[in-house]
Amino acid sequence: MANKTYDAIVIGGGPGGYPCAIRLGQLKQKVLCVEKEEVGGVCLNWGCVPSKAVIATSHTYEKVKGGAGFGLLVDNPRIDAGKLQDWKDGIVKKLTGGVRTLFKGNGVELVYGEARVTGPRQVTIKTREGGTEVALATKAIVIATGSSTIEIPSFKFDGKQIIGAKEAVSLREIPRRLLVIGGGIIGMELGGAYQRLGSELTVVEALPTVLTGVDPDVASVVERAYTKHGAKILKGTKALGYDRQADGSIAVRLEAGGKTETVVTDVVLVAVGMRPNGAGIGLEALGVKVERGFVPTDAMGRTNVAGIYAIGDCSGLPMLAHKATKEGEVVAEVIAGHKAAKDWVGMPAAIFTDPEIATVGLGEQQAKEKGIEVRVGKFPFAALGRAMAVNETDGFIKVVADKASHEILGVHIVGPAATDLISEGALALEMHAFLEDVGLTVHPHPTLGEGLMEASQNALGHAIHVINRPG
Repeated sequence: MANKTYDAIVIGGGPGGYPCAIRLGQLKQKVLCVEKEEVGGVCLNWGCVPSKAVIATSHTYEKVKGGAGFGLLVDNPRIDAGKLQDWKDGIVKKLTGGVRTLFKGNGVELVYGEARVTGPRQVTIKTREGGTEVALATKAIVIATGSSTIEIPSFKFDGKQIIGAKEAVSLREIPRRLLVIGGGIIGMELGGAYQRLGSELTVVEALPTVLTGVDPDVASVVERAYTKHGAKILKGTKALGYDRQADGSIAVRLEAGGKTETVVTDVVLVAVGMRPNGAGIGLEALGVKVERGFVPTDAMGRTNVAGIYAIGDCSGLPMLAHKATKEGEVVAEVIAGHKAAKDWVGMPAAIFTDPEIATVGLGEQQAKEKGIEVRVGKFPFAALGRAMAVNETDGFIKVVADKASHEILGVHIVGPAATDLISEGALALEMHAFLEDVGLTVHPHPTLGEGLMEASQNALGHAIHVINRPG
């Protein structure tokens, strides 16, 4: 068969690759997308979206169980894990089908298979059917190969009792006891979900804090909520290995401060992070710089070799689906000859713990480290009528602004719907808004969004529904 030629070839059909391919199609480029498993990548198939379906159900279940306090009486609420999985699988099917439809509508060709870059403009594909195809790109090859779950040698996955995030979103039985290795985002999101669905939760984190990198007073709200519900959170603790017991349970050996102990559990979820997939696909032979699996790029997504671009998790931190999508769109426009660059002011992050966490821009400490004098406004959800009405009053909204100019530098939210509310914070940063811009904008009542207005006013010293600190 003759080699097919395209303007651009995108390797990977995840939240970076598929928007890149679609945008290239919109810009009238002839484009091929090669996907190893299923379009949508980790995000649509077993990451962001399916985990949120499980997490949302766990949140509703917990609210229903505690409903008597606000007059919602439900007899014997229980979880059907099989039905939950069927529902989640239906969502995944709709979304991946949607991506394939968008490919067709935008003239994107899709091939399922494993791709290797075999020349500066050449990709060799081992197709799913077992054949080999060679495709040529006249303008660009885009690397969008994402990242993979990190395994720990002493906790090799068996898919049943020693699992990663992929299996954790597909459990058709709620574990009686769950031990999570890693108190980062994935571990705390999924660990919390299964705790609310009925699992006894133990979280083992080697570092001195869980949710490292998150503003400490934000992270501590979540930690308190989990421990209040009975979770054991063991910080500064290493998981050494495990022994299978006669009754089928798992005895996990732990070490903390030189002392060892054993915790018995039914399922171990290894959630120690993700590893970029930039190495081993032929880039090194072409002289493309690959560092620890990452493929570094410039502001236009270009690698050090002309015509080869990289986007998403494999191109650098932070590993966020929405960052990958934005990079995919930027690179598509660059390839098509438009002026575009990665020029965002702030990259929002959303963490679906319970309560949720969402942040954008600088934290108080980060700003101080940069030598910026700040003023901080804070507003607790406990003072917000809408938060009381939905019975979710944990947490607060915090706004960090430049002390002299009042320009907003960062927004940090922990509490109900934090991951939705952060978009206003992201817009404020992109628009270079000042405390007065947000504080003087009328927000509808009674809503959770009012908290951002009040936090901005608090930073200025005149919030209405909280005592303002002098200064």
